[in-house]
Amino acid sequence: MKEKLIFLGIETSCDETAASVVREKADGTGEILSNIVSSQIDEHKEFGGVVPELAARAHIEKIEIIIKKAVKESGINLSNLDGIAATAGPGLIVCLTVGLNIGKAIAGSLNKPFLAINHLEGHALSPKISNKIKFPYLLLLISGGHTQFLEVNGVNNYKRLGTTIDDALGEAFDKTAKLLGIEFPGGPKIEQWAKKGDENYFKLPKPILKIGGCNLSFAGLKTAVLKTSKILKNEKEKYNLAASFQKTINEILYEKTKVAMKVFLKNKENKNKFFVIAGGVASNLSIRNNLTEVAKEKNFTPIFPPINLCSDNAAMIAWAGIERYKINLIDDLKFSSKARWPLDSSAPFMKGAGLKF
Repeated sequence: MKEKLIFLGIETSCDETAASVVREKADGTGEILSNIVSSQIDEHKEFGGVVPELAARAHIEKIEIIIKKAVKESGINLSNLDGIAATAGPGLIVCLTVGLNIGKAIAGSLNKPFLAINHLEGHALSPKISNKIKFPYLLLLISGGHTQFLEVNGVNNYKRLGTTIDDALGEAFDKTAKLLGIEFPGGPKIEQWAKKGDENYFKLPKPILKIGGCNLSFAGLKTAVLKTSKILKNEKEKYNLAASFQKTINEILYEKTKVAMKVFLKNKENKNKFFVIAGGVASNLSIRNNLTEVAKEKNFTPIFPPINLCSDNAAMIAWAGIERYKINLIDDLKFSSKARWPLDSSAPFMKGAGLKF
């Protein structure tokens, strides 16, 4: 197989239109030659959340421009690409279809291999772009739509250890921000507000903290924030609630991560004590510091993707394409988009199903 594979990645699973060209380096890590991301914040701001039809329309308008820009910035001729990778799920079907179809069209016209990528696998493998990490490793995936502890045994080989039984962590951040009157997308601004507040001012619940293994729940916490938000007297108390919320999240993650590490190490073959944290919420510095502390306490090596690779991007899709291509996991052009696509297909569907308490 050719060394230094070069892939074009395309990502349109939600409200980011993205394209990237990534080249494999001799040491097994990756070199990002271009990574273009076009946000749709302005399109969705007035609605307080992502509107699928508007997102899809914006993708259609931007995708060709974004891909051309990524290719030009990379300095790579299309004919020199070794493959095309596009996100096929999970996500919003109307959005996924845009990137998936143009990825197929480019691959078909150039007669290049096409790889349909699971967005979650893109996150799971993204730290390997800039870090030499051996399988297996423990992964905490925290994003707007997902919160999971996973045992990463290899490319296309994942075992879910725990997940949220209701809301994803990123969703809890966004809903809290909305209750505080923070403009969409508000999740990232919680961290800024928290710096101005007293984290001990409000006592908030930590659902299933001591039960359910390393499964998590944030719905009860979100309800408590809703009730508390109705009795706030001034701006300072808003900052206090943001700080108290973030502290509570950190305490939950601290305890649940310790449980996940214990479960991970029960498998005697798991000798690599790498703890990878990926997904959009991994860009929160308070959460990074908190998870670094628990990793050190349990003698794990904490590994985070660079901040710009935490949120949705196409570099991680291109890299996942390279990783899958190397073990001959190539797809045909009939591959369909998937709204739901778990990394561990044997794990039970959540929302409370199949959990042990």
